[in-house]
Amino acid sequence: MRVLIIGKTGQVARELARQEWSAHFNVTQLGREQCDLSGIASIVRIVEAHTPDIVINAAAHTAVDRAESESELATLVNGRAPGELARICAKIGAALIHLSTDYVFDGTKHGAYVENDPVNPLSVYGRTKEAGEAAIRAAHDKHIIVRTSWVFSAHGENFVKTMLRLAATQPELRVVADQHGAPTAARDIARALATIAEAIAVGKAQWGTFHFTSAEPTTWHGFAEAIVAGLGPTRPKVTPITTAERPTPARRPANSVLDCGRIRQAYGLAQPSWRASLAEVLAEIGPDL
Repeated sequence: MRVLIIGKTGQVARELARQEWSAHFNVTQLGREQCDLSGIASIVRIVEAHTPDIVINAAAHTAVDRAESESELATLVNGRAPGELARICAKIGAALIHLSTDYVFDGTKHGAYVENDPVNPLSVYGRTKEAGEAAIRAAHDKHIIVRTSWVFSAHGENFVKTMLRLAATQPELRVVADQHGAPTAARDIARALATIAEAIAVGKAQWGTFHFTSAEPTTWHGFAEAIVAGLGPTRPKVTPITTAERPTPARRPANSVLDCGRIRQAYGLAQPSWRASLAEVLAEIGPDL
């Protein structure tokens, strides 16, 4: 079975490249130089040339704040390109697995969001990702959209590496404590996507939108404390602050905790411990960033 992965340098894309795929999968991975999602016209030609049975879209414009000033590019990559992928997948009979985000919600709900809760994104990034979801649903029945949150890994730009870099030079880290969500390791997401691909391959897919994150939601402040906890007596103090004290170009939801019961029931995917995954990532990073 032919699997085509769109994306090569992102956090999840890199972990997909490290997956031990079953022998019956023939996996091809395309980076931006082979498949640039901002070039809509080329997507059809590229996907048709590879004749995949499953397409996994792990590419996106993920710079949340920069998207505010790059809305046209974010709209192309996050909004229009997924719809084009869905249309060509429908034409050739391929299944589409697509990664989305907790930022499609506005964070006003008390409790965890379920898949059919109303969306109301607060940022350009969230709005373009939601537009991509809608375009996929309109174009292709055989799709699986996986929303996740607060992705981290040993590579790329992410909160873990930022905190470690700041901790090396600053005695105090002031971190937002009124945004709640679930840090989720890119490696755990990649494993989940591989499990879903296996289910598709054996005819046991359940289509639609699903949530997958780590268990034990926390705040950015709580996450930061866990990141620096192992740095010893010289570790910086982590001081809680409010969102208002650290304004950013893009607004973030105060609550982006996702209920993951549906994906557990459909695919047997339990929520991993972000603390255990964080320990693995910190060990991989080592003492040198």
